[in-house]
Amino acid sequence: MSENRDRKTLVLSLRPRFADAILDGTKSVELRRQRVQAPSGAGVILYASAPVMAVVGIARIAAIVNTTPDVAWSRFRQHVGLSREEFDAYLRGTSVACVIILTEPRTLDTPLSLRHLNRTSAFRPPQSYRFLAGSDPGMLRRLAASR
Repeated sequence: MSENRDRKTLVLSLRPRFADAILDGTKSVELRRQRVQAPSGAGVILYASAPVMAVVGIARIAAIVNTTPDVAWSRFRQHVGLSREEFDAYLRGTSVACVIILTEPRTLDTPLSLRHLNRTSAFRPPQSYRFLAGSDPGMLRRLAASR
């Protein structure tokens, strides 16, 4: 895969509950407190944080909307997988809600555990998100290319 394509693949860290909801189709919007700049159509690698600690699926970005928290709730509340209280707590103190609209979720047949990923090269899951790097394990780059 080319380095250019790598930069278009987002690695998202998610609580397992949210990764599961994206993959089962009950959640199609992921929120971030800071702006994410990625093109529509970009691939997304879904990393479920502790206690799962594994890449569990992939998806694609349909669109990214940067707006106020109130507008985000008004437009996307049916798709965020959060109660209003959870939504407000997560976005407290920020004036921008970055809404990542996801499409084409696909669960991996076998999750790629952090331990397994680190056998071939160092993989550092992001705190929030980052772009796939050329130094990431080849299996992740192949996974991104399979989209």
